[in-house]
Order: sequence, then C-alpha cells, then structure tokens
Amino acid sequence: MADPSPDATWCAVGMSELVWSDGLLVEARQTLAEVAAALASQGVDGVLELTGGASVPGALTKGDIDLHLRVEPDAFSPVVIRLRAAYPVASADSWAPTLAVFDIPAPRATGLAVTPIGSEHDQRFRLTWQALRSDPALLDEYNALKTATVNTADYEHRKSAFFTRLAAEGARGQAHHSWEG
Repeated sequence: MADPSPDATWCAVGMSELVWSDGLLVEARQTLAEVAAALASQGVDGVLELTGGASVPGALTKGDIDLHLRVEPDAFSPVVIRLRAAYPVASADSWAPTLAVFDIPAPRATGLAVTPIGSEHDQRFRLTWQALRSDPALLDEYNALKTATVNTADYEHRKSAFFTRLAAEGARGQAHHSWEG
C-alpha cells in the first residue's frame, strides 16, 4: 500500500485506489457551482451542499463527488419527479420515502442525493459529514475503515454501521445543545 498521508495523491486499497480529498476540493466546489446553476435553470429549488469524502479535507475517497440537495418536505416529490426526467436514477436499491439518488453527468463521477429538510436521511447526511469535518479522531477512524476494507460488501456494511453511530451521536449532541439554550 502507498503511504497513507495527505501528501500522497492516492493509495491502493484492495483492488481499488483511493485519493486524498484535498486534491479534489477545487474540482468538487466547481462541480457544486455548476450543478447548482443547472438545477436553478430547471426550476429546482433547495439547498445544495457538497458532502461525502470530497467535502472533508484529509479524507480518503474513491475520487467521486457527492452532492446533497435539501428541499422543503412538501417539495420533495415534485423535485424528485422533475429530476427523474433530467438525470439517471442511481442506487435505486437505496431509495427510500425520504431519499432519492441521481447520477449527474460531469467529468468526475458525481452523485446527487435529495432529501426533505429535517428528515432522517437529511439529518444523517448533515450530522455525519459535519462530525467528520470537525473531529480529527473520527476522520482517522473513517480513513482506517476505508483502508481496512476487504471488499465492497464489507465496506458498505461497515460504513453504514459507522455512519449510523455518528448520526446517533450527532442527534444526541444536537438535543443536548438545544437544552443549553
């Protein structure tokens, strides 16, 4: 395996290569701006955010770009209908009543997750990536999970458990802070 430090551009893990997010941040932000403009031109209203490994300095990533479109709850269904007409459906097996995922045509693999604001999936995206951006120990744990993965199924299972834990801890932290006034 290559040196897993932010100075390295990539490291080999199992049968796939990972890249450090630091080298993707400029491109990811540009993609965010381009997709925001495309959504606005289609009349899609919401809050578009950069998420995923490319949004966290020092994170290992497959090199893709993940975007999160947060929409008002009553706009979720109409937005999903509009996006289905414009973009290919992605990860159909992960769709849920409060989550839709699309592939966005871009030079680098780009996914768009759509959630109603305040929903379980909205909270999961926001709280987990926020925790990874703010806690170096959690980021180290995330990167270790990436490098220790043997296969895709193992990785997806372990990543889901890790994110479930982070979302639960984040929700508890939010509840605690809301009582502090």
